[in-house]
Amino acid sequence: MSKSPFSAFKPPFLDAITEQAEKLLPGEQTREEIQRSVQLMLQSALSKLDLVTREEFETQQAVLQKTRAQADALEQKINALLAELDTLKDKP
Repeated sequence: MSKSPFSAFKPPFLDAITEQAEKLLPGEQTREEIQRSVQLMLQSALSKLDLVTREEFETQQAVLQKTRAQADALEQKINALLAELDTLKDKP
């Protein structure tokens, strides 16, 4: 199962937002209601973004590094072959 991109928003983050909201809003709402509302707003806003999980990002990063290494190796082989071709052209 894929890890949710929202898992980065742990309670300390929500607690800080909730504390700020409690200061700004009248005392009618409980801390849990504010926290739930803030979390729903964040999830709604973040769901509209094109996000990937850390695991997906790291997987793609590894694939990119492997591909880059292969491309570098191929470039070196091509350069060696071109150099060899040049030396063969120079021979009568």
